[in-house]
Amino acid sequence: MNITMSDTFTRQLQEMRADVLAQLRAQRGGKIGRAEAAANARETESDDWAQADAERDLAFALEERESAELVAIDDALKRVADGSYGLCVDCGESIAAARLHANPVAMRCLGCQDKAEHASGASKPAGY
Repeated sequence: MNITMSDTFTRQLQEMRADVLAQLRAQRGGKIGRAEAAANARETESDDWAQADAERDLAFALEERESAELVAIDDALKRVADGSYGLCVDCGESIAAARLHANPVAMRCLGCQDKAEHASGASKPAGY
């Protein structure tokens, strides 16, 4: 991968990282941590325990998803730094630039991703 493309993907990944961090901060109500956010949510819960539990579960699920996305972005940035970005982790072949533009955290070429999905029975594993 040439330096210009590497710079393009690095910028795209950094923008994605900033967006995910902003979403996590917004879910937490600013710059507070997960434990403090949970305590605040518990204090402001309504009398409807089922609804409060569902809202809390949804908030935690969203945060977990975004945390996993953040890990995938950081892993992709590490691959850029070590020169392995854009190479399939399974076969070592180049991942199509169009695929990387659509999903900058992709770790596999389409063929290997398809094999990985069929082997695990998952619809879209991490790093898709």
